[in-house]
Amino acid sequence: MARNSQETPAELQQIENAEWRESLDYVLQTQGPERVRQILRLLQVRAQEQGVSIPFTANTPYLNSIPRSRQPVYPGDRELERRIKSIIRWNAMAMVVRANQLSPGIGGHISTFASAATLWEVGFNHFWRGRTEEFLGDMVFFQGHASPGVYARAFLEGRLSEEDLKGFRRELRPEKGGLSSYPHPYLMPDFWEFPTVSMGLTSLCAIYQARFNHYLVDRGLRKSSGRKVWAMLGDGEMDEPESLGAITLAAREQLDNLIFVINCNLQRLDGPVRGNGKIIQELEAAFRGAGWNVIKVIWGDDWDRLLEADSSGKLVQRMEEVVDGEMQRFIVGNGAYVREHFFGKYPELLELVEGYSDEQLGQLTRGGHDPDKVYAAYRAAVEHKGSPTVILAQTVKGYGLGEAGEGKNITHAQKKLNEEELKAFRTRFNIPIGDTEIAETPFYRPAEDSPEIAYLRERRRALGGTLPKRHNASYPMACQTEEIIREYFEGSGERPLATTMAYVHLLAKLLRDAEFGKLIVPIVPDEARTFGMESLFRQAGIYSHVGQLYEPVDKGSLLFYNEKKEGAILEEGISEAGALASFIAAGSAHANNGVQTVPFFTFYSMFGFQRVGDLIWQACDCRARGFLVGATAGRTTLAGEGLQHQDGQSQVLAMAPTRVKAYDPAFAYELAVIVHDGLTRMYCHQEDWIYYLTVMNETYPMPPMPKGAGVREGIVRGMYRFARSSLKGKRPRAHLLGSGAILNEALKARQILESQFKVAADVWSVTSYKELYSDAIECERWNLLHPGKKAKVPYLGQLLAKESGVFVAASDYLKLLPASLAKWLPGPLHCLGTDGFGRSDSRERLRDFFEVDARYIALAALRQLALAGEIPAETVEKALVDFAINPDKLNPHKD
Repeated sequence: MARNSQETPAELQQIENAEWRESLDYVLQTQGPERVRQILRLLQVRAQEQGVSIPFTANTPYLNSIPRSRQPVYPGDRELERRIKSIIRWNAMAMVVRANQLSPGIGGHISTFASAATLWEVGFNHFWRGRTEEFLGDMVFFQGHASPGVYARAFLEGRLSEEDLKGFRRELRPEKGGLSSYPHPYLMPDFWEFPTVSMGLTSLCAIYQARFNHYLVDRGLRKSSGRKVWAMLGDGEMDEPESLGAITLAAREQLDNLIFVINCNLQRLDGPVRGNGKIIQELEAAFRGAGWNVIKVIWGDDWDRLLEADSSGKLVQRMEEVVDGEMQRFIVGNGAYVREHFFGKYPELLELVEGYSDEQLGQLTRGGHDPDKVYAAYRAAVEHKGSPTVILAQTVKGYGLGEAGEGKNITHAQKKLNEEELKAFRTRFNIPIGDTEIAETPFYRPAEDSPEIAYLRERRRALGGTLPKRHNASYPMACQTEEIIREYFEGSGERPLATTMAYVHLLAKLLRDAEFGKLIVPIVPDEARTFGMESLFRQAGIYSHVGQLYEPVDKGSLLFYNEKKEGAILEEGISEAGALASFIAAGSAHANNGVQTVPFFTFYSMFGFQRVGDLIWQACDCRARGFLVGATAGRTTLAGEGLQHQDGQSQVLAMAPTRVKAYDPAFAYELAVIVHDGLTRMYCHQEDWIYYLTVMNETYPMPPMPKGAGVREGIVRGMYRFARSSLKGKRPRAHLLGSGAILNEALKARQILESQFKVAADVWSVTSYKELYSDAIECERWNLLHPGKKAKVPYLGQLLAKESGVFVAASDYLKLLPASLAKWLPGPLHCLGTDGFGRSDSRERLRDFFEVDARYIALAALRQLALAGEIPAETVEKALVDFAINPDKLNPHKD
């Protein structure tokens, strides 16, 4: 091209830019995209050879990933779908507004679904498949704050009635009930499949759910069907560490059955997600760097014409420059504001929009509100192979709310609209409701034979049926496990064992069971060798979707690291959160996968309830079933590890989730009875429970199960008498309550009391403080509400009805745990526990430091007896000296 010598450097650059673009267009048209990539790579290499440093970027230009030329033809009736979507928008808004008119301040969210409506409706109409006899259906994790949109659609489908919608956030209406605020399978077990409103957990759970779906197929537990896992997320929640914490796993595992749709409305609760940056570009870099297929849906169709007409490149430059805080301003401002502040920066852009009115500029849409753009992205996502896909769709928060909150910082909390705002909303979306009715915010549903209802139902029929819809496919299983556990009733003789060892031995036996062994899912976060579980590597194998592509360094050993495609063990690496997400997927498989798997998640007990308590709460909401096993448990039992590892609180934290049964067994037979009870209740009787067991690494001989009546019942219900006093006749009496490894200290204290002080001492094994407490408060509640009937007596009261004396409870957990039972005991209680931070030392010194060894148990019993007037006070003082207890020692509560 001839150059004019009078051209300025800037003009020359524009000409060169145009030439480069024309050359690239020619290569693309004649040789295709692969040749373009080759040339770009050659240019990059050449630049580096010449010493030009090319900055790293994981970003593509701030444009739609799919140009208009590659968009498929939209298959649906756009006008009917727009009409249906408008009605759903109205009913979703009306649901929240009405709820707050009836009960001011009851809450709810309008703006999230307002921004996501197109993203969801394209899915409902064209992609999200329901469950049929032949197909399990797609899994959709619906963004929790947009739940009114799902309820509003279910209303049009006839699944929910108008009365149901009136019950939004009013679940306790007498005889009517209501709709839960967010997706909660625990509260609506036939409707919601996945709880999603604890920010950050949806992403994590969706990833591990998609991986678990592969696991089931690879192990031959169900057939491959091509089902997809869709996670509908918000850009604000991606700040939670859990949201992005597992995205590399999804790529590493080649989860092309997983699709994230991130609704980038640029706003969170208080303000912009990234006011001074661009959240879409930030997320693109994170996901592309992790190996995901990224599809950006930023600009609506009306921007395509502007981009095609722009020969200067200034429009893309301006799109790149504008930060999200400014993009938010363009929603609040009018068309004149957009002309001045977006296009007005460069003369070329003002010239580009000369033929546009201010009204037209004000109506330029974001990509997430354009069904054509969304459909193209979804279709590309479902057809993509080899890696997961994330769709980053830009929308407007509060879309359609106008002055009531569209694009404003306050829109997340918007729950009320005045009459004029309701009229504006109605008019914008053409809802046939008159001015005289508008103040009551009525729901609207077209006639049963209307085109809208007919179309909506036809689309769902074509896709297999409605969703969300939870299907419970559980059946009686594991009803004959008595023989499996019988050997543990005999004890170990002189051979010392840890309860962890007994647990691993029992798990190995269960894995061999002909009926359900193949359904057991052992889960461990990279601590299998710590827990003595390496023997399972060979027996069950470690799951890997690609098998084992290398020879492990310990291949020649008996217990080598054995990865295989059909492996049963989920070795999750150092990620308790990921392992718990796998537990949720396995524990809810009877409802979400039609397979009744039995998860055993074994972990460092300190890093269970304390670290991933929110996920355990979510597991309960999912109605998950399975075993959580806190290994290396007990603050004084785990010697040497110190402050960050020694667990003295998990049994207390386990008190909170009502669907968790928590046990702290001391002996192998107790453990076996509890596991048997769990299998029976969860899988034979199909009850929704999670069993939490703490097991220890301290070894000692395991005694046989006592022969007395009520022992087995007591193990399950929380307490039984392990040993009666050997002393006869009337004398001072103490009852020593022990649990876990500390039960052995109670037995030693019994010997001290009886041999040195002639105090009769019974030892009780407390397997579950929570079971005792739960039973007691249930009785207390029944008695309160039935004053005219015979009072119920808690199991603890029945057990101790004929007992007298003082009580001392010692455990490896906080004193709060036994203190929860004090009011139901027939005598005074002294609690010993491990309040305070752990230390690195031996068990002996730890138990002295935390004051839970046999000496302190005996001392506490003597102190209680002295207070009761049963023995002289001097006896306690002498015992303190005889036991070599230093009153001025370090205080575990403070030091």
